[in-house]
Amino acid sequence: DSSTNMISPMMSFFALIVAFVQRYDAKAGLGTVIATMLPYSLAFLFFWVLLLIIWLIAGMPLGPGAGLYLQG
Repeated sequence: DSSTNMISPMMSFFALIVAFVQRYDAKAGLGTVIATMLPYSLAFLFFWVLLLIIWLIAGMPLGPGAGLYLQG
């Protein structure tokens, strides 16, 4: 969820970000901001998935009393 928050138009600061971008490029809009932030969003997603895989391989629990059991 955190990886796509920056490209979601429902984010509380999205309109403010679009306004700041339009100060420097008057033609910029919603699509420009999403297209600019999409590579960062994908990088965050890749990092979080990689971190989760490393966490599970290390055998650490996801939280206090919250184990993860894989069938196998």
